Amino acid sequence: MPLIDLPLAQLLTYEGRNPKPEDFDAYWQRGLADMKAIDPAVELVASNFIAPGVECFDLYFTGVGGARIHAKYARPKQVGEPHPAILMFHGYAGHAGDWLDKVGYAALGFSVLAMDVRGQGGSSQDCGSVRGTTLNGHIIRGLDDHPDQLLFRQVFLDTAKLAEVAMQLPEVDATKVYATGGSQGGGLTLACAALEPRIAKVAPAYPFLCDYRRVWEMDLATQAYQELRNYFRSHDPRHEREEEIFTTLGYIDVQHLASRIRGKVQMAVGLADTICPPSTQFAAYNRIPSEKRYLLYPDFGHEHLPGFADATLSFFLAD
Repeated sequence: MPLIDLPLAQLLTYEGRNPKPEDFDAYWQRGLADMKAIDPAVELVASNFIAPGVECFDLYFTGVGGARIHAKYARPKQVGEPHPAILMFHGYAGHAGDWLDKVGYAALGFSVLAMDVRGQGGSSQDCGSVRGTTLNGHIIRGLDDHPDQLLFRQVFLDTAKLAEVAMQLPEVDATKVYATGGSQGGGLTLACAALEPRIAKVAPAYPFLCDYRRVWEMDLATQAYQELRNYFRSHDPRHEREEEIFTTLGYIDVQHLASRIRGKVQMAVGLADTICPPSTQFAAYNRIPSEKRYLLYPDFGHEHLPGFADATLSFFLAD
């Protein structure tokens, strides 16, 4: 296997390169206060999709800034005692996807809430306006405005609000709410578990949104991270603001949130990943203080990882 990043022994001790803003904790304390002050005004609309033994809904709630956020919601039809719930988060620019995987989990006794990220491929509302560029990327959206205007601040808080909504559903056992997703969904899974530490189990795959400076220094600001290169070329061609820019991005760097996670973590990493390089993923993983383990795929990149979906199901079913 060709080595595209650090050797595994170094990955397991790597602590990240992107700077952390001095007021990081205050920033997220303020964000959580903003989020908790919002009445989610939850609305359930019966879906046209029908599956035996499962009820399917379009769920809407209000996120920060007044945006109405959409999630697909599937629950067992025969609801008895409160049962576990799974929060699902999708990849960059995508959406909540088809009903099949949600229905499969619901048939096993889980409620499932799959969120559409605002401003991406689903039905969630994006009602924010910011100074500066919004072209070709959500990482850089709000970068030339106040840090509270960073789009991923709002998205991270949406994930925590979704968890709050799930925990308040009468059919859900609030002590058994889990989260999962890959790529952007993996980053959002970690962010959700950090901002809502009651999340009991966390199953991300190759998380995005980690250690931006490391991506830049590896010359991998392409594909999912292309917007970083575009931003510098258009807005700071001589890199006179480089430290400022990466420090601001530190507010939405998942590695700096990871120390807040309290749930059990099972994370998949492909060592041949050139989109979200392994070191950026381990920058977050190594900061998680709770019980954790990684599942390594030495020959795989940013792609389907055989067996990880089954391992995630087993992880969620285990006591």
